[in-house]
This record gives sequence, C-alpha cells and structure tokens, in this order.
Amino acid sequence: MVSGNGTAGVSGPPGGPAETKRAGRATTAGVGDGGVGPEEAARQICLRLLAAGPRTRAQLATALRRRRVPDEIAEAVLGRFAEVRLIDDAAFARAWVETRHHGRGLARRVLSAELRQRGVAAEEVRAAVGSLGDADELATARRLVAKRIGASRGRPLPARVRYLVGFLARKGYPAGLAYQVVREALEQDGPPGAEAGLDPDAGFDLDNVIGPEAAADALAGDEWTGG
Repeated sequence: MVSGNGTAGVSGPPGGPAETKRAGRATTAGVGDGGVGPEEAARQICLRLLAAGPRTRAQLATALRRRRVPDEIAEAVLGRFAEVRLIDDAAFARAWVETRHHGRGLARRVLSAELRQRGVAAEEVRAAVGSLGDADELATARRLVAKRIGASRGRPLPARVRYLVGFLARKGYPAGLAYQVVREALEQDGPPGAEAGLDPDAGFDLDNVIGPEAAADALAGDEWTGG
C-alpha cells in the first residue's frame, strides 16, 4: 500500500532487523560488483530493502555501511530517496504507531522505544506517539483485558491480578493504569469466589489482594495521568 505522499504504507511490523539482513544478502556480493558503480549498487541495496518493507533513513544507512558503501555516496543516495519520499521517517513513525498500537495494543512508552531503536529522531517520535492520548491508552488497555480475563477465571484472585497486570505491563502500560483497568474488569466479572481466600461480600479491594504497600507503590509515581 502506498500513502498519499508516496511513502510505502505499513501492512505489518516494518523494518525488522532479520528482514533487513535477508534483503541485504539478496543484493550483489559487494559494492561495485555486477558491472555497476558504487552509487548504483547503493541504490539497488536501498530499493531491495524498501521493496521488502518500509525503512527509516538510519536503517538504510546501517545497511549501506555493512555493504561498505562510502559515506559520501550513501548520504547522496539517501538524500535523493528522501527528496522523492521513498524514505520518510515521519510517515514511518506514524504508520508504526498506528499498526503497533491498534494491531498489538502496545502503549506509548514501548512504541517510543521501538522507534528510537530504528533511528527515528526524537521530535518525530514525540509527534507520532503524541497522536495517542490517555483516553486511547485506557480504551486499548480495557480491550486487552476484556480479551484475557476469561483465561484468568478459576485462579485465586491474587493470581488473576498478577496475570492481567503483568500482561498489560509487557505491553508497556504503567502500573497505575494497569491496576485501574484490572480492578474495573474484575469488579465487573463478579465477586471473588471462595478460591480467592477473600470475603465474596466484601467486593474487590486491591489492598486485600496484593497488600496495601504494594498497591500504593503500584498506583503512585508512574507516567500515566488519566483519572
């Protein structure tokens, strides 16, 4: 898929390192081999990688260095590709956030780290990740827990909390948001049974499940600012 600005769109997680290595091996054995000059060889390397999926400028620069392309040639080729929008880090970042948040439910802190690892500039990371607000993360976390809560039934309540909160933590959600969402979901799922070791008539109390000190630590001082 190609976006309106001519940048290849993202149909799946783009720009993975394994994919980059495979595409790099598919090129000629070295710069200037095959009867082409180093600039044309660099163009072919970039085009092959971009045909496999969108890439950031930094990812392409790394691939060219591995192929021993001289820095001045690499910069000239990458500059031309940027001019014609064959590489566009801002568009890459927006597509990455859209795909990874709505497709896999990843939170802003994980998305930011992934984009930085791919060489996207800090201001472009902030702009892309800034398209998601607290309400977006809250809604996505609720959706994720709703899909997983059934798998936790039959376990003691503390184990259910650890399972669901841990699942959200691995997606990058801060502790305060995770415990809020899990608390809501477990309250709606019904009172705890006898296997929880809690009074079913007492309702769901986070302090009773994991202890007041652990609950206070989890709910205080994280990055999430939603109510």
